[in-house]
Amino acid sequence: MKTYKLTLKTIPLRRFGHSFASGCLMIAGVTLPALTTLAAPPQEPVVARVEMKLTDGEKVTDVIEKGDLLTVIEEREDDYVILTHDGSRGAVDKVNAVRLAESTDIYSDLIERNPDEGRFLTLRASAWWALGKSEKAVEDFDQAIKLGYEEPHAYSSRGLFHASIGNFDNAIADYNKALELDPESIAPLINRAAVYMAQGEVEKAIGDYTAALKQKPGNASLLRQRAIALKADGKLDRAIEDFNAILKGNENDIDAISGRGYIYFQQGNHKAAVKDFSQVIELNPESAVAFNNRGYNQFQLGNAADALADYDKAIELAPQYGLALQNRAWLLATAKEDLLRDPAKAIESAKAACEVSDYSNLGDLSALAAAFAADGKFEEAIGWQEKVVENAPESYQEFAKKILQRYQDKKPFTANPDDADVASENGPKQDDVATAKAKSAS
Repeated sequence: MKTYKLTLKTIPLRRFGHSFASGCLMIAGVTLPALTTLAAPPQEPVVARVEMKLTDGEKVTDVIEKGDLLTVIEEREDDYVILTHDGSRGAVDKVNAVRLAESTDIYSDLIERNPDEGRFLTLRASAWWALGKSEKAVEDFDQAIKLGYEEPHAYSSRGLFHASIGNFDNAIADYNKALELDPESIAPLINRAAVYMAQGEVEKAIGDYTAALKQKPGNASLLRQRAIALKADGKLDRAIEDFNAILKGNENDIDAISGRGYIYFQQGNHKAAVKDFSQVIELNPESAVAFNNRGYNQFQLGNAADALADYDKAIELAPQYGLALQNRAWLLATAKEDLLRDPAKAIESAKAACEVSDYSNLGDLSALAAAFAADGKFEEAIGWQEKVVENAPESYQEFAKKILQRYQDKKPFTANPDDADVASENGPKQDDVATAKAKSAS
């Protein structure tokens, strides 16, 4: 490996070879990880405190200026491994760089020295972003654009900050301007799609993801986002096609398998859902969600014993997993099989679910009432079901009141109170409106 000499106050910057960044968003001409939300990037950039020059003999091969954002590849005890401007790896001592969230003073000094240079305002905006101060970031971008800084990324980045504080119309306007200035840019399309999703404009979001995929065919991240949008729009078969496209490129993509399995559940194709969640479990045996989801679909196939085993495993992996606790309570309270039905354990599991949700989840409360009814403790069942009726949405009120009447008549839960009779006490089916609502939620 060639050794490079550093000039300027012996500030250390060392090369390790070459690596090129991809999938990035530009702020003030500096590379940052691509964002579709204002979540912090996986590795926060650092900011150069001083100028650094890297030389090869007498030749300056790279220059890092004060205030430059440096993409961090690795943080070590005394230095940061970074990507330099030409895509090479280097290392800079920590004394010569600060984290992005600590850099506002650096940029304020540069702005004071260069009052007409909009680029420094956009850089300080990125520091405000790292601090979670999106409104200040917007103010800096406003000022930069007023000064004539009309780069596409300025509008795209300001759109991110507008979106983070709920100014969706302003965000859309900025993304539109960024695309007007640079029609080939993908970042504004992706970010605009995210805002459309937040606004419930799902078809527009699908259109943006589709446009982005024309530029990056087969991109797994874009396919995944479009699949989510298609699912929200009720286009389940098309969503499955996108998940299948992802899996064609990587058959072990856990998110795609799980996403497809959830759609199979929604379609009532429980056998296919069980197959997908089983594959997720093979790839990640520690996935409590996959065990819960497979368990619920097993139950729908009539495999109650297998469902119970999956719920137990999910809870073993995640003792505070409220949905699995609720699912198990329903099964133990309402199972047809005498060997599986266990009202006492159902009460215990339902109470645990209620504690996780602080007794605020109607599904948990309904399960607790059903468990008490299954155990013959109808006074307790009536009390909890009254809370369900009190807080239930209008669409569920009629059903909740009919179940309350059953408990008042000393009868256990049934999914079909209109058709039920005394024989329902021998074991009703676990499938009511309240508890079927996302039992297989991811």
